[in-house]
Amino acid sequence: MTQFSRRAVLVLGAAALLSACSATIPPLPASTSNRPEDLTREQIVAAINAVRKANGAPAWSYNPRLETAARSQARLMASKDTLSHDLGVTLRQRVTEAGYLGAVGENVAKGYKTLPDVIEGWLASQGHRNTLLSPKFIEFGLATARTGSGKLYWAMIAGGSFDAWRVQG
Repeated sequence: MTQFSRRAVLVLGAAALLSACSATIPPLPASTSNRPEDLTREQIVAAINAVRKANGAPAWSYNPRLETAARSQARLMASKDTLSHDLGVTLRQRVTEAGYLGAVGENVAKGYKTLPDVIEGWLASQGHRNTLLSPKFIEFGLATARTGSGKLYWAMIAGGSFDAWRVQG
C-alpha cells in the first residue's frame, strides 16, 4: 500500500477544498474594469445566475424596481457609513416606494471590492446564502454605493410572489 506524507495529504486536501469552492463560485466574464460601478447588467445577471446554477438553483431575471430599492439602501448605508438592513427605512418601505409589491429578501455587505468577492461572502453566511440561492425568489436587483473615502457598500434584493411562501395545506 502506498504511503503518503502528512504534507502530501494536507496539500491534496487543500486542493480538494479549493476545487469544491470553484464549483460554487464560477468566474465572472472578462471585463475591462474591475470596478463594480462598471459592471454591465448582463455581467451581473451572468455572475448571479452562474452561482445559482452551480448550486442547483434556477436562474433569476433582473428587475429594475428591485435595483432602485437596492440602490436606495446602498446609498443610505454609504451616507451613514453603516452596514444595516434598517437605517430608518425598512426593506418593505424601500421596495414599495420603488413600485415592487412582491415578497422580498435582502443581502447587504460592505468592503468587498468585486462582485465575486461579495458573492463569496454571501455564500459563507447562511442567511445570505439562503436568500441568494432561494428557489422561491425569481428576480433581483443589485446596487453599490461608496462613502466619501471610497468604502464600498453592496445591496441585493431578491423578489418573487407571496404565494411561493404560503404553506400548502
